[in-house]
Amino acid sequence: MSTSGTLAAPAVIGASSEIPVIDVSGVLAGTPGALAKAATELRRAYEEIGFWFLAGHTVPQSLIEETFEAARWFHAKPLEEKMALKANIHNVGYLPFRGSTTRHSTLNADNKPNLLEGFLVKRDLPADHPDVLAGVLYRSQNQWPAGAEDFRRTCVTYCDALERLALAMLPVYATALGLPAEWFAHAFREPQYTLRLARYVYAETLQENEFGIAPHIDTCFMTVLAQNKIPGLEIRTQSMDWIKVPVIEGAFLINSGDLLRRWTNDRFLATPHRVINRSGRERYAIPFFFDADLRYRMECLPTCTGPGNPPRYEPTSYQEYQQWFQQKNYAHTREAAGVKIQAD
Repeated sequence: MSTSGTLAAPAVIGASSEIPVIDVSGVLAGTPGALAKAATELRRAYEEIGFWFLAGHTVPQSLIEETFEAARWFHAKPLEEKMALKANIHNVGYLPFRGSTTRHSTLNADNKPNLLEGFLVKRDLPADHPDVLAGVLYRSQNQWPAGAEDFRRTCVTYCDALERLALAMLPVYATALGLPAEWFAHAFREPQYTLRLARYVYAETLQENEFGIAPHIDTCFMTVLAQNKIPGLEIRTQSMDWIKVPVIEGAFLINSGDLLRRWTNDRFLATPHRVINRSGRERYAIPFFFDADLRYRMECLPTCTGPGNPPRYEPTSYQEYQQWFQQKNYAHTREAAGVKIQAD
């Protein structure tokens, strides 16, 4: 692949020396001392790097492979069938190729539309759920292909499994921040999450400022990313170098996003990253973005402020933050900006 002159191929990062591998099997099993050890390792990861590999989980590899296959199955469908499920103001459904442009980020100027398409899934709420009936923003039903029960079952099962894993990590986060282990429980009674089944095309030639996904930081509390056999993800180190992320078999790659960074008053990093598909073939990814309850207002954590270190950000909720982000980056949200929808 040829790229613009400013986009040199990145160096390859050391698998263990740069991005730590944290084995959480002891935490999940309740082994004495495991929580404190994992918290110490996580604190270093988020204060120095912003990414870490989660090893020792119990999510079946077969389920991960089934979810990758679900992404391939969906994106092989005819365009007109996918467009019938085009993502709505709740940000569920099909995100067309070049349907997003990274405008919220100041990391790279004049970004062109991203070279990916996606299918977005949130919690699978029933039609008679009070929030669905009331039209609460980001609490709608999902948009599923007709007659695709196996596809739906795979997506929901994967979301359920990753939600359980993410919830099990909250005591590690709290302990790493000097808070009681159960501190985050009240903020995650019914977490928000989004699963994105993404397909990145391979472009023989990239235009200036064109990427699979342009340089950005995630918006969420936690991103859980299954390992991909086809490379493409790159992160920017504190020394401003772009580096390729290695594959650690059997692990998830975890990173923090802007909402955790804000919540911790910049104590935990939200590290820039991008995707460039240099593989010569299609690349699929299944990131899971995990957040607090819809309306929970995130205020500066008590252990992240003090004399000489006042809170830097106004309190915000997932719903408030995402309204800004979606309208900034997604064409379908800007098109629907005039739609009156209940937001509370």
